[in-house]
Amino acid sequence: MTRLILATRNAGKLTELHAILADAGLSYDLVGADVYPEVPDTKETGVTFAENALLKAHALAQATGHPAIADDSGLCVDVLNGAPGIFSARWAGRHGDDRANLDLLLAQLADIAPEHRGASFFCAAALALPDGREHVVSGTLPGVLRSAPSGTGGFGYDPILQPDGDSRTCAELSPAEKNAISHRGQAFRALAPILRDLLG
Repeated sequence: MTRLILATRNAGKLTELHAILADAGLSYDLVGADVYPEVPDTKETGVTFAENALLKAHALAQATGHPAIADDSGLCVDVLNGAPGIFSARWAGRHGDDRANLDLLLAQLADIAPEHRGASFFCAAALALPDGREHVVSGTLPGVLRSAPSGTGGFGYDPILQPDGDSRTCAELSPAEKNAISHRGQAFRALAPILRDLLG
């Protein structure tokens, strides 16, 4: 069975991709980057989501000799010209401090009227093969930003993004509901036919 590596140590992402591949009738030996502890995490030095995803996927494919998938995602706020964008996870200065990032963004948007609070989650997912071939796909979840967090599910900016067509934030959706519409789910699903063509 073909081994496929997802550049993450997040079990939730692995489960999500596994389910998407199964729905598409694809079966691979899907593992996370933690199976290769000797391979260091790749520095995200790109200036776009796609560049960062490709950097991570190529590094893992080259180091292991197996096809690798990586994603990079974030929140793009219309009135901030797409920021925080690739800096979403470290918007407040320290990587992964969800609460600080959320508080800073809400403070920056405090005077912005509801009709100007459009935003979207964006995800670029990259597939890299050991021979250097690459493919990048993307997914977008548009919505509006609430003025205060609501909901306890998800992570990051989920408590303030209300997807278009819904009255709840991403943090108020069930995991299944969120996966069905999420930017990452869209991108991973777009990879399925490419994987079928390249890996069988």
